[in-house]
Amino acid sequence: MEVEIQDVVFSYSAAGGDVLKGVSLQARSGRFLGIVGPNGSGKSTLLKVAGGVAVPRSGHVLYGGTDIARMRRRELARIVAAVGASESIVFPFTIEQVVLMGRAPYAGPLSGDSKQDLATARECMELTGVWHLADRRVTQLSSGEFQRVLLARALAQRPKVLLLDEPTAHLDVNFQLETMELAVSLAHDRGLTIIAVLHDLNLAGKHCDEVVMLADGRVAAAGAPEEVLTEDNLLEVYGVKTIIGKRPDADRPAVFVVSGVATAAAAAAACETVAAETADDGARAHEGSWCRHDD
Repeated sequence: MEVEIQDVVFSYSAAGGDVLKGVSLQARSGRFLGIVGPNGSGKSTLLKVAGGVAVPRSGHVLYGGTDIARMRRRELARIVAAVGASESIVFPFTIEQVVLMGRAPYAGPLSGDSKQDLATARECMELTGVWHLADRRVTQLSSGEFQRVLLARALAQRPKVLLLDEPTAHLDVNFQLETMELAVSLAHDRGLTIIAVLHDLNLAGKHCDEVVMLADGRVAAAGAPEEVLTEDNLLEVYGVKTIIGKRPDADRPAVFVVSGVATAAAAAAACETVAAETADDGARAHEGSWCRHDD
């Protein structure tokens, strides 16, 4: 299902400034769209707006041409599923119970878990590598295991659109790759629309079909990974000097960070200030010693 975000403006309070400032993007069916950008650029907020969790001050979010503002919550829950970056569950549910929560949009008011629900939950747990943990309490999991359980729950909704906020956070390298490859497979083989916030530019470059780069609540660049992950864009948006090469395993960009230009400039300026102050203090001390000597 195609997702279209049109000129979205969002702020968390009337007194605060806009976090999103006229953001527009398009995510196509069967494609994996990555959203990148520095901290505070509005990535996670954009995902909340896309999922209907946050309501924009102006602009529209369309799913298959329909504004989500016109959709009922149950209808929307059958279309889009989301995995947040900082979600927690404090009640000691079993893993299977948590994943079965993803079947809620299809349940009747007093119905229990159907055979179809149980089969779907198992399939999603196997897909994300947590079936062997089905009877374990969610409070006993590592951060990485918990992240995979949340992904299984989202897939149990049988969504057409999957929103992922930092899906590789807390995961070991092998599970990072498995998660990204699963996302690619869900898009290319099952036709899902995947939109993911990513901090690792190399993961975005390798796995995403399109990349949107945000800066200060605006779209700074959008397009294929090789069009967005350029030395000029990374210097302007992240303030880092990079060398862009090619991955040995795919015709995709590889990002090598050379130095943090903004950080280096700030450090150099600070060093100059300290040096000047030190020299000034030394001159004053020297002048004082001569005065004392003259006395």
